[in-house]
This record gives sequence, structure tokens and C-alpha cells, in this order.
Amino acid sequence: MVLEIVFLSAFLFFLVNVFIVVVLNRNSVISSNLNEKLNFSIIVAAKNEEENIPTLIKSLKELDYPEEKYEVIIVDDNSSDKTYKIANELIVDLTNFRIIKIGEKEFQAKKGALSYGINKASNSFILITDADCRPQKEWLNFYSDRFLEGYDFIFGNAPFYKNDFLINNISLFENLRSSILTFFAAKVRIPYSASARNFGFKKLSFEKIKGYSNTTETLSGDDDLLLREAVKNNLKIGTILNNGSFVYSSAKTNLTDYLNQRARHTKTSFYYLPGRQLFLSFWHLLNLFLLFSPVLIIFNIFFGLLFLLKLLIDSIIIKSLQNKFGYKFNLSEILYLQITYELFLIIHFINALIKKDSWK
Repeated sequence: MVLEIVFLSAFLFFLVNVFIVVVLNRNSVISSNLNEKLNFSIIVAAKNEEENIPTLIKSLKELDYPEEKYEVIIVDDNSSDKTYKIANELIVDLTNFRIIKIGEKEFQAKKGALSYGINKASNSFILITDADCRPQKEWLNFYSDRFLEGYDFIFGNAPFYKNDFLINNISLFENLRSSILTFFAAKVRIPYSASARNFGFKKLSFEKIKGYSNTTETLSGDDDLLLREAVKNNLKIGTILNNGSFVYSSAKTNLTDYLNQRARHTKTSFYYLPGRQLFLSFWHLLNLFLLFSPVLIIFNIFFGLLFLLKLLIDSIIIKSLQNKFGYKFNLSEILYLQITYELFLIIHFINALIKKDSWK
């Protein structure tokens, strides 16, 4: 019986990971349609972002896309710093940029700011990003080409910049592992998560699902729960994973901020569709079983092989896919970060149960 459990666990883990690699390595290059460029409205919710807003504006101003084909709407969500003043000074000569101070919000927190900006948008295609982000120059070109294929909602890759902080390394690896799973799920038609740092949709499709009206279970979820509503309404969901379409940002550098951020994101998963929750539960429980399998060596030494198999397969998966997602970890980092990643999943789950939502 013990050998059967060991064999079945190993086989399932191996099979699922092989499937992930095969699916994500399929050719996903988007052919560029130079004859047609869609009109975009880029919406940014900004609250106390005086340090980040200059870099965001610079990166959006330098997008390789016709200026008359996109507008940028920065929604100042009652900032107490100089966000509005700085942004207003930087865009004074940019005819396709504007910053607006929010009035009465229909929804709490970030969703309210985003909804306010979307209602002010002039164009039929909406892109969402955050105030601390830096889209690559080809960002809009890739979204234009993908939307021309008929998608209602699209999300892209949103990696973090690397620095020398341990928490940064943990955040980067967690982002990579999460991205691998979310893009795989979307490609096999069970999408459950997207990053609001790199997220787009047709305005008509957004209105069809009544915007954020059905996503108010938590203050977060302006991306994942909106995607959930798109799934419930049978809308067409696509992904972009081409280099040139990435949106970079800085990860948290201290433990408290990191834990608070991950608790908010984990709490959102409590409101995923049941089938998605089952998929994630199966995946994470399988990984945790393999991680803690050495504890079972007292019953049979073969359980120890599961832990070694997990480390080996994890290393192969990360090595084969990390460049596709904009990361580069060496083997020693992969080994310790994979263990850290699984342990932090438990911590995030507990924090999500006990922490209250907040929006800056």
C-alpha cells in the first residue's frame, strides 16, 4: 500500500509538470498586424504614489505606439502626498495624458478608482496597470494584435525587478511559480487569476459583466474576481507571454509589507469558482505532501524519494520556463526558494484568514 501511494504521488506530480511544460512551450508568438492599431485607454489608480508616478509617466510616454491611438487616465484616489501635483506638472504638455481627482466612488478602495477612470475613458479597449509599473515599449502593440483575434479579456506577464534583498528573491520566485500556474490554467481553459499590473478588456465586455458590481466580496480582486465574472459569462479570455509585452514593477523589500500583500491576494482566492478552488487545492496539497514526505520515512524509507523527486522536477521546470517569464535563478536559489515558497503558502493562507482588508 505504501509503495502504491509513493508511486501514484510521483506519477501524478511528474505527469502534471510535464503537461505544464508542454503547454507553456507551445508557440505563442503573436503576428503583428501593422495595418490596424486599436485605440486604448490606459487606466491607473494612484494613491500616495509621488515616488513612482514620474517613472510610470515616462514609460507610458515612451510606448512604441501612435500617440493619437492611446490615452492615459491617472485617477488620484484622495492622495495625501504630492501625487496629483507631480503628475499634473509632468503631463502638462502631453495631450493624451490626464490626471483626475476622484469624486464619489461607486466601490471601495482600488476598484472604485479604476471604475471611475473606466467611466471617463474615451476608447473601446481598456488596459489596467499600477502606478509603480513600467510597461515594455511594445506593450500596446501586442495587446492590439491579440484583441484583433477576438478576445474579451487578456492578461500578460508582470515580473518583478531583482535586487539583493532576501524578501525580493522570495517574491520573485513566488511570482514566477504563480505565473507558471496561472498561464497554464488559462491555456487549458480554466483561467482563475490575472495580474492587474498587466490586464486588459473590451469596455463593452466590462459593462456586460456589470463592471466590479459582482466583485465586492473583498477590497482586492480587481483582477481575479473580474476574471471570474468573465468566466461566468462565457467571455473569451486570452494571454500574452511575448517578450516586449511585460509590465515590470518592484517587489516588496520588507517582510511585513510582503506578508500583507500576499494575505490580500490569498484572501481573494477564497472567492474563486469552486472548480478553480478544487484545481488549486489538488496542486498545492500534492506539492505540500511531497515537500513534507521525509516525515513519513519512519513508516517507509521510500517516502524520502518523493522529496528528492520533487526537488529534481521543480528544478527542471524552473530552468526550462524561467526565461519565458523574465527571470533567471541559479540552481542553488531554485532549491532553497522552492522550499521557502511552499512554506510561505501556508503562512499566507493563515494570514488571509485573520487579517482585515485595507487599501493603503
